[in-house]
Amino acid sequence: MAKLSFPKGEATTFSPAGALVAPAGMERSARSPASLAAEGGFRGALFLSVGLVFAVIFAMLVSLVLFSLPSIQHSGWSIFTGTDWDPANDHFGALPFIVGTLVTSLLALAISFPFSLSIALFLGEYNNHGWLATVMTTAIELLAGIPSIIYGAFGLFVMVPMVQQWELTMAASGVVPLGVGVLTASILLAIMIIPYSASLAREVIRLTPQELKEAAYALGGSRFSVIRFVTLPYSFSGIFAGQLLAFGRALGETMAVAMVIGNQNILPESLFSAGSTIATVIANEYPEASGIHIAALTEIGLILFLITIAFGYVGRIIINRMAMRGTT
Repeated sequence: MAKLSFPKGEATTFSPAGALVAPAGMERSARSPASLAAEGGFRGALFLSVGLVFAVIFAMLVSLVLFSLPSIQHSGWSIFTGTDWDPANDHFGALPFIVGTLVTSLLALAISFPFSLSIALFLGEYNNHGWLATVMTTAIELLAGIPSIIYGAFGLFVMVPMVQQWELTMAASGVVPLGVGVLTASILLAIMIIPYSASLAREVIRLTPQELKEAAYALGGSRFSVIRFVTLPYSFSGIFAGQLLAFGRALGETMAVAMVIGNQNILPESLFSAGSTIATVIANEYPEASGIHIAALTEIGLILFLITIAFGYVGRIIINRMAMRGTT
């Protein structure tokens, strides 16, 4: 049997499993200078990439603040509470756009969640192999890659007439059959964000350890009970992260929403009312804006940026707390 020898004076240790561990520093000293230099360069490239990401985010924030300073000084806090958006008279109340953005995004998330979770469970638990799974996975990826203008055209020529016919049945109760409005935009957004949340949820569900599910089956659990008490709790943080990704996608959607929401600068009175979002008003008015109007549009862009960061931060806190609860 070959004998192991170490430099004189070096202490040898054993791992808990009984394996011999080399003295500290021996492995590093055996590496060549070229290998150490390559590792240092790789580590530096990683830190540089991370630093560039933070630098870009910080630069975006600073530029938005600087370009919106005239509007901040002009409107103050009234841009958050005002409902009158009249660029001709320098009145900039962005509350209708803030409400429109949040309502359409949250409603789209609520509409899409049952469908995205069902798709994720079907592809992750019931049919994760075979031709049907391949076809459905390809279709979901295709939906994620369709340009938003195509979704907008579908909403304008297909969904708007359908919603208008539905609204005609409620005309006696005071609903104006416009077809366009907050509800139509929310349904279209829900269709657009399903691929994002479903794809991430599917991958997380597939990561559920088989040992946990087999233990639940051994205790007499049905497939439904295993999914409810094992799969979903284990993959909750990943499913929630997928919802955050979908919500961020809904917040910033522009062209598709602009084609079906009605583009009226008023506070929506109901889900059937026309309205606007922050992204749509910027896209519609920025090409012809000038002076304080540009600063006001930049400021509402800053508001959208901060809303996105705030929801992402709160979501990260929730994910971390759920992960800590799952380990206890």
